[in-house]
Amino acid sequence: MQVHLRILDTDGSVDTDTLTNAAPWASVTRVDLRDLGPALRLWSRQKNIGAARTRIAASNDPHPSITFLGSGDFHHLAALLIERITQPFTVLHFDNHPDWVRLAPRWHCGSWVNRVLELPNVQRVVTIGPCSDDLVDPGRKGGNLPALDAGRLALFPWQHAPSRVRHRLADGRGHEWRDGRVHWRNLGERKLEDAVRLVLDAIPTGTVWITIDKDVLPEHEALTNWDQGRMPLAALTAMLRAVGHHKRILGADICGEYSPPRHANWLKRMESKFDQPVRIVTNPRRIDDNRRTDVELARTLFEACLTPANP
Repeated sequence: MQVHLRILDTDGSVDTDTLTNAAPWASVTRVDLRDLGPALRLWSRQKNIGAARTRIAASNDPHPSITFLGSGDFHHLAALLIERITQPFTVLHFDNHPDWVRLAPRWHCGSWVNRVLELPNVQRVVTIGPCSDDLVDPGRKGGNLPALDAGRLALFPWQHAPSRVRHRLADGRGHEWRDGRVHWRNLGERKLEDAVRLVLDAIPTGTVWITIDKDVLPEHEALTNWDQGRMPLAALTAMLRAVGHHKRILGADICGEYSPPRHANWLKRMESKFDQPVRIVTNPRRIDDNRRTDVELARTLFEACLTPANP
């Protein structure tokens, strides 16, 4: 088994040299998307998504590859990688946000899970780690509750209070419905081995794609453009290792770097102003901490791809 590194260079935030030295990769590929970056950031028109898809298709695409995307503003580009898988599989999604908003533009960093759920080979999306307000009255905010009800989506917050819903939902792997509320099976309230077992039991296939937004981590372990969760890095890496022992990893992508938001489009400026926390980063140590987290995630995924479940 050989494992490859791929960089989608959207905003210059990924330290290619550091990641290249993080593991003995079989190859390192960089896809230049800098000129498209502003048009792709946060959300994108179909034309620019098509241009990004063409460049990704023209690049070296060995499997499994660990791909870094840049800021979490580009998480919707993960769908362009996931759509290339030609066998049944499960998407394992680590994030502080469910990214399931049905009212957002079609290609949006907050709605891309819905694009993935449309793919015929995706058997289920398992989302792990949300602590955000997206789960407060999620139906009113446009959350994809039908996917949760149908079992196509399983959602395990790290920690969240029960969520009010207006219609009864079928119980799922990560929740149960009682008295007009969804009661979540919060992973942060369990022993780590029990949390890992809950997640593994929710994966219906022997193959997985892993997608990680580092805003699932607390601020002292990652610096991102978004509000952040509480899942410790040690818990995230433990889950990745467990998945590697029990499932075959087809590939993975990681986003959540910090890059200063600069938007020419006034709609994007307004969305960034209202949805993202204000961060004035003057301490270079914060960026160094980000690099160390990237290296740990890259090494963990590299090793997970070489475990017995990944011949």
